[in-house]
Amino acid sequence: MAISIKLVAIDIDGTLVNSDKQLTPAVKNAIVAAKKAGVKVVICSGRPFSGVKPLLEELNLMNQSDQYAVCFGGAMVQSTDGKVIDLKAISYKNYQDLELLARKKNLHFHAISQDKIFTSNRDIGHYTVYESRLVNLEIFYRTPEELSEEKLVKAMFIDDSKKLDEAMKDWADFAEFEDEVTFTKSAPFYLEANAKGVNKAAALKILAEHLQLKVSEIMAIGDEGNDLSMIEYAGLGVAMGNAIPAVKAAANVETQDNDHDGVAEAINKYILHAEAKA
Repeated sequence: MAISIKLVAIDIDGTLVNSDKQLTPAVKNAIVAAKKAGVKVVICSGRPFSGVKPLLEELNLMNQSDQYAVCFGGAMVQSTDGKVIDLKAISYKNYQDLELLARKKNLHFHAISQDKIFTSNRDIGHYTVYESRLVNLEIFYRTPEELSEEKLVKAMFIDDSKKLDEAMKDWADFAEFEDEVTFTKSAPFYLEANAKGVNKAAALKILAEHLQLKVSEIMAIGDEGNDLSMIEYAGLGVAMGNAIPAVKAAANVETQDNDHDGVAEAINKYILHAEAKA
């Protein structure tokens, strides 16, 4: 089967970067070569753009009108020079409902705008601090009432994995809001809440239409629950060696894990090698 990939969508954590959150030389070289071959390299992450930007800069993909990023788990599609193609935020009512649910479940919780993290937890959660450092955004303590004028893109239930899993066992409380909110488990300690219909596949579809690309020309690489939709959507879905079972089951192929240059292996095998043969 001939494969002609024109866009590769790559998750960050557990995929693009290794366990130390670093880009390896092999991955960098593969991405540079793919870009040189005319392939769009699109970082698709649950992170806000501020958390994607340093990697775009390291990969020489930043500040370019013809390069793109998908952020907030698919809620925002933009060019790397800042032009927003699509943005779907949660409503203030959604935020209020979810914040109340977090209190009921005794879970730490925060919401993210394009440039701030807001929490009403007076004892700020460990994973909120972790997220702040990871995505380069400051944390602001605000009561729910103080956020009525903020444009919140997504919200996150964030807590120790055992505590979060226990809270999710009784899904009925979350299910009440599924008509208006999409929930995604993006890490053992993160349950994300986006506007209804938001996921990485929906964002990639918008970008593919913008670029006039076919689904068969898209490769997606990921490892976690929030990557599942794009793995299923892409013409070639690639699961990392460290991916959760559901992602491996949905993928067309599997590559090495993120500590053994899995992204580089996939790009070399399915894009660069294919280009060389062509």
